[in-house]
Amino acid sequence: MSFQERRSLVNLISSVLITVIYAAYVLPRMPEADPYSKELFHFWGSFFLLLIPVSIVARIIVFIVFYIINTIATREEEPSITDERDKLIELRANRNGFFAFVLGFVIAMASLVMEMPPSTMFIILICSGIASEVISDASEFVYYRRGF
Repeated sequence: MSFQERRSLVNLISSVLITVIYAAYVLPRMPEADPYSKELFHFWGSFFLLLIPVSIVARIIVFIVFYIINTIATREEEPSITDERDKLIELRANRNGFFAFVLGFVIAMASLVMEMPPSTMFIILICSGIASEVISDASEFVYYRRGF
C-alpha cells in the first residue's frame, strides 16, 4: 500500500471517529425545548462552531502520530514531489465530495420547505458534511488503488 493510500485511509477513519466522538459527547447536552426555540438554535450554532476547531486540532494530532508511526514502520518519508496524477486524483476526489455536500445541502433545504423542524436541517447538514468527507477520502483511496 502506498503512502497516499495509507494517508487517505487514516484521514477517512479519523474524520468519522472525530465527528462521532464529538457528537456523542455534545448531543446529550441538547436542550429539550421547542423545535423553534432560541436555545435550540444556539445549541446547533455552537455545535458547528466548536466542531471546526476540535476537528482541526484532533486531525493535526492524528496526522503527527500517523507520520511518526509510518516513518518508523516503513522507513519511508512522505513523497516530496506531487505529480499531475496526484493533483488530478485530489481534484476528482474533492469534486466527488463537493457533489455529496451539495446534494445534502439541497436535501437539508428541502426539509425546511417540507416544514420539518430546523433540527432536522442541522442533522442533515452534519450528515452531509461527514458523507462528503468520507466520499472524498474513499474516492482518493480508490483512485490511488486503481492507479487512476
